Amino acid sequence: MAPVRVKICGVTSLDDARAAVDAGAEALGFNFSTPSPRYIAPAVAAQISSHLPPAVCRIGVFVNATREEVAAVARQARLTALQFHGDESPEFCRGWAYKTLKALRVRDARAAHEAARYAVDFILVDAYVEGQPGGTGTRIAPALLTGFDRTRLVLAGGLTPDTVAEAVRAVRPFGVDVASGVERAPGRKDAALMKRFVANAHAA
Repeated sequence: MAPVRVKICGVTSLDDARAAVDAGAEALGFNFSTPSPRYIAPAVAAQISSHLPPAVCRIGVFVNATREEVAAVARQARLTALQFHGDESPEFCRGWAYKTLKALRVRDARAAHEAARYAVDFILVDAYVEGQPGGTGTRIAPALLTGFDRTRLVLAGGLTPDTVAEAVRAVRPFGVDVASGVERAPGRKDAALMKRFVANAHAA
């Protein structure tokens, strides 16, 4: 079985991006939702992307943006994948010339049926917290993920270097996603935490 893939999300600086890559992360996430404390301007993301190895997946996170906005940012920031983290419909998520991820907040066991409606490459699951689109630091009960296609499942929600191995063993997702669990402050990563997180995820 191949090791789980790791996405470090909410990267806002070149130093943090390089540290994430050095730690062994396969993907980096850039948050283009302006209310987020991890927001990054497309021009800054483009500058970071230009310094990344080609094999590293560069994922743009969008919340209820228009198709035109997504397309423009994707070109400018040199993205290789798009993550839709709002109320985007299955129709909206189709027809992109990039890998696609749809984020779903898992409230109950019906989430697997919702995931099946989306013809995307990956489903990212986060915990449901009323009024918040994600990044809450809340973990998902593995029982709520029954019925999900593990080959396209990316697990998020409350993961840290100390909890990721247990979560990977319990869920066996394709990938894991972390933001706050490897930070000193919102949008500021900790190189040592990222190194431990990736090592523990890959070893699980």
